[in-house]
Amino acid sequence: MDDLRKSSTLKFFSDQQLCYADILSPPEVRARIEVAVLNFLKMLNSSNPAISDLPLIDRKSSNIRVSHGLLTDVPWVFLSHSVCTRSLMRANAAKAFLRVWKMLEMCYQILVQEKRVTQRELYYKLLCNAPDLFTSQLEVNRTIQDVVALLRCSRYSLGVMASSRGLIAGRVLLQEPNKEVVDCSVCGSSGQPISGDLNMLGKLILKTDARYIIVVEKHAIFQRLTEDLIFNQMPSILITAKGYPDLATRYLLQRISQAFPYLPILALVDWNPSGLAILCTFKFGSIGMGLEAYRYACNVKWLGLRGDDLHLLPEQSLVPWKPKDLQIAKTLTSSEILQENYKEELALMIQIGKRADIEALYFHGYDYLGKYIAKKIVQSNYI
Repeated sequence: MDDLRKSSTLKFFSDQQLCYADILSPPEVRARIEVAVLNFLKMLNSSNPAISDLPLIDRKSSNIRVSHGLLTDVPWVFLSHSVCTRSLMRANAAKAFLRVWKMLEMCYQILVQEKRVTQRELYYKLLCNAPDLFTSQLEVNRTIQDVVALLRCSRYSLGVMASSRGLIAGRVLLQEPNKEVVDCSVCGSSGQPISGDLNMLGKLILKTDARYIIVVEKHAIFQRLTEDLIFNQMPSILITAKGYPDLATRYLLQRISQAFPYLPILALVDWNPSGLAILCTFKFGSIGMGLEAYRYACNVKWLGLRGDDLHLLPEQSLVPWKPKDLQIAKTLTSSEILQENYKEELALMIQIGKRADIEALYFHGYDYLGKYIAKKIVQSNYI
């Protein structure tokens, strides 16, 4: 324990260049928590007692940078070394300060007990144990990210599992070590649920004869494609997170991409700011998880819907934007992550001020969606 403190953990508290989240063993995470407590007590027992602030890597959009790897053209989001603090001495930050310490206590207990819990389970536990501090799931989620930014270890290292909504289907075989093979081509229109256990996902044995990976924004569209067995017409793997992607779905996609790097990953999303934001989360990572984002970034291409598809849709299917659409568009416009052709698509969305949903393609019949995808793939019509 002493050696660990003297080497990595003491450096970790002072070195502001550590702008990524380590994957650590439970003893290593516990050691970092213990050092945080010892540093806090040391300040209280000093000749000039004080309650020290908690230095966190800043997760604001202004601290976001985009990096390109040396061996790949795929960019990803990461955080620079700008720091913010949680302080007991500032009225507007006092509760956030106390939440971090309570979350550290909870995570320490989880690690000692060798358990794993979901964010939802943590919320209900904290709702009973600290109702004055935690009143919503959002406060729990943000505090977990505060702890990640303080200790600079991954959320999974803290004993917190991803709550997965994701599904997978198509021409891929999944096998946990010493367990039966799951053939995702015979799972029906519901697909195979993606586990939230990242450790298990990391151990999966993967086999496929697919030629494409298709990431689908919407559950209903995923069901239509699986029901139509599009993965047999176009040898493919289908994945959906049912909206904004959760960590487990992104991790499985990244694992498949690493195992089969020759397979293009194609995204089918609504033509609106939310659809583009979902695509960007798969492609670059998310700002909220900036310390871990690079681990789950994949070279996703935009299949559709895009501006050059609007002629396929009836005019009455285009729906005026809601305030949320405008807000997301402003955020995307001000970000540094969009490549030029994505910026052009966003500019066209803003100019028209209307959204186009994938379901509008059903104007041509329920079987048209598969034909639309096949044609675009054959023509390599994706960006």
